[in-house]
Amino acid sequence: MNIPSDYKNLQEIRVFREPPVAWIILNRPEKLNAISLRMLDELSNVLKELLVDKDVRVVLIKGNPEGRSFSAGIDISTFINIRPLDALHISKRLQDVVNMLEKFPKPVIAVIDGYALGGGLELALGCDLRIASNRAELGLPEIKLGIIPGGGGTQRLPRIVGEAKAKELMMFGERLKSEDALKIGLINCVVEPEKLDEEAIKIAQKLAEAPPIAIMMIKNVIGFSHRALLEEGLAFEAASFATLFATKDAVEGISAFLSKRKPNFTGE
Repeated sequence: MNIPSDYKNLQEIRVFREPPVAWIILNRPEKLNAISLRMLDELSNVLKELLVDKDVRVVLIKGNPEGRSFSAGIDISTFINIRPLDALHISKRLQDVVNMLEKFPKPVIAVIDGYALGGGLELALGCDLRIASNRAELGLPEIKLGIIPGGGGTQRLPRIVGEAKAKELMMFGERLKSEDALKIGLINCVVEPEKLDEEAIKIAQKLAEAPPIAIMMIKNVIGFSHRALLEEGLAFEAASFATLFATKDAVEGISAFLSKRKPNFTGE
């Protein structure tokens, strides 16, 4: 990855902007990019900044490659001698950040090389797309510590891979190779490690050319359907569909199609 000049270097994450794309780098390489409460705070603050950054249309998240991981999960040292109330706080903090990723109005892509385990995989589950290198390993191995996933894994994984497969993965706590994760729909594509960033940028650029408001609507409608009856989801879909006809992007898209030219979507 060629590092652009426009970046923010925080204590446990780094942010690179190359509009229309922004990279968030999980930056604890000495700990396999494990998640700490400070990292969660920094992620939350950066997502709020990128939310209002009109030049950024797609966010990519990856681990510092020196850490050989996307993220190996919550830093296990955090769990030493903690009380149930402390554990509840950690779970809620991780859930809050994953919820932010899921509800973020712009596309978010997890770029996975090496380990994406426990809370690291839960972060990725909050993203819209997950692409991985062929040496990636994914899993929710918390059962081997005598605990369960606490960052939304019990809720999101079944929605992505199905209830039976999710139970299998969590109850046995085994790691999946990326090719196996692809087969069950946990990730969207697998590439060679040296091509991972290039493929991520290619996908991000394609999404950046799409109409931003319609992209946001797709995320909203699919997210709502998880909590609604089919009839309620269909009604919300119809209302969202109709609302888009008040946007300039819809006018531009239809006009461009009829004129046989490439549309220029502005997010208006």
